[in-house]
Amino acid sequence: MQHTFFYIFVCMYEQLLNLDPIRLNFSANGMRVINFVLALVMFGVALGIKPAEFKNVFKKPKSAILGLTCQLILLPAMTFLLIVLLKDHITPMVAMGMILVAACPGGNISNFMSSLSKANVELSVTLTAITTSTATFMTPFNFAFYGGLYTRYLSRSAGTALQTLHIDLWQTFETVFILLGIPLILGMLFSHFFPKITEKLKKPMQIFSLLFFIALVAISFSNNFDLFIRYIGYILIIVFIHNALALGIGYGVGSAFRVPYKDRRTITIETGIQNSGLGLVLLFNPKIFPPELELGGMLFVTAWWGVWHIISGLGVSVLFNWREARRTRKAVA
Repeated sequence: MQHTFFYIFVCMYEQLLNLDPIRLNFSANGMRVINFVLALVMFGVALGIKPAEFKNVFKKPKSAILGLTCQLILLPAMTFLLIVLLKDHITPMVAMGMILVAACPGGNISNFMSSLSKANVELSVTLTAITTSTATFMTPFNFAFYGGLYTRYLSRSAGTALQTLHIDLWQTFETVFILLGIPLILGMLFSHFFPKITEKLKKPMQIFSLLFFIALVAISFSNNFDLFIRYIGYILIIVFIHNALALGIGYGVGSAFRVPYKDRRTITIETGIQNSGLGLVLLFNPKIFPPELELGGMLFVTAWWGVWHIISGLGVSVLFNWREARRTRKAVA
């Protein structure tokens, strides 16, 4: 059985070599619209971030620090190690897509998943707020650092697209700051000075954010849907392994340091849910990734991550609730 799976995996990889040579072609006006809408989405996210949430770190510093360590340090580092282990079975652009996803902050849907799994929602909101705020510099740094490490690792054996891919740290930082940093600052200021209006805007903005993400994924697949269907099996396996690693890091670290079970659930979910929508917007930005580059593998990995982490998040929430119910029944008995 294991040999059969490995054979299928290798055959899929050989076919996937045709996936990387896909170029992302978007008009300048189209990119302006996407960038503006993302900035609006991040403004909406910031409406739910209050300065008091940052103080919550000091209430339970152990859980908060472990959660931030998993998200900002361990996930990018372990992703790089995973890529090295899979180097003979993934294309360069698929690897870079995994690095890009790992460099993104936590997705705000993690707060809903934490609530669903009866985890520590306060901790979840705190972690999301901090990782989103620090993404202005942590996303460019992690992507540039591990992306650069990977290009050096492959050296001259890399494909043409990777050889010509120069990761501009400052351009990435500038883009993330404009699309993420400024809207976050404005959103938090707006929330502070206009609390009543903020309460009315929060829910519509959440719905708008979800619709925007769905539209962004649809745009990602629309021009290359036939190719995505052709390679979906391989992309599913890669994203499944990567996401399982992220969830495992969160749960493993929480267990190793014996944090409360509710906090352990939260750290697991926070590490396993990434804001891949930001990754897609960075991919579509011609200043960071020139249109002549062939980035098919990055596109499909980043886009599918955004779909899969919702499915896996729901699955993990159901599993946590089932285990809690089982534990309660045993305690009563």
